[in-house]
Amino acid sequence: MPIDADCAFCRIVAGEDGQAREVYRDESVVAFFPDEPATLGHTMVVPAGHYPMVFDLPDEVLTHLAVVTKRLAVAIQQAVHPTGLNLIQSNGSSATQSVPHLHVHVVPRWDEDDLGDIWPPSSPVSEVATDAAWDSIRAACSREMP
Repeated sequence: MPIDADCAFCRIVAGEDGQAREVYRDESVVAFFPDEPATLGHTMVVPAGHYPMVFDLPDEVLTHLAVVTKRLAVAIQQAVHPTGLNLIQSNGSSATQSVPHLHVHVVPRWDEDDLGDIWPPSSPVSEVATDAAWDSIRAACSREMP
């Protein structure tokens, strides 16, 4: 698996961060609390290999990451009893990715928690732009997915 010696998450995967609060580990993924959790029980899941973004992730790694993320969500539900949960996976700085190692945030949510709404109250996208994107994405799907 590829690693990056300068990556904070690779150091956690390698067991070099004694402050990391790990909740799960196997040969392919590691789950741990972030340094500054958004809510009680907020956990991040990372692949053991260094893959900066979802575009770089092999399908088999993505599959295992998804299964572990779902099981972790169930464990969090049982442990801290949230009334909701966000799964957040960001790619690139414009999407608020601050560590260039793919990671999934599993964020327990409660009514009236400090996070508030994560979506804008209305869409700034026009129907014309939506139709153009729809055509482009369908064309790209036909090339990428047989």
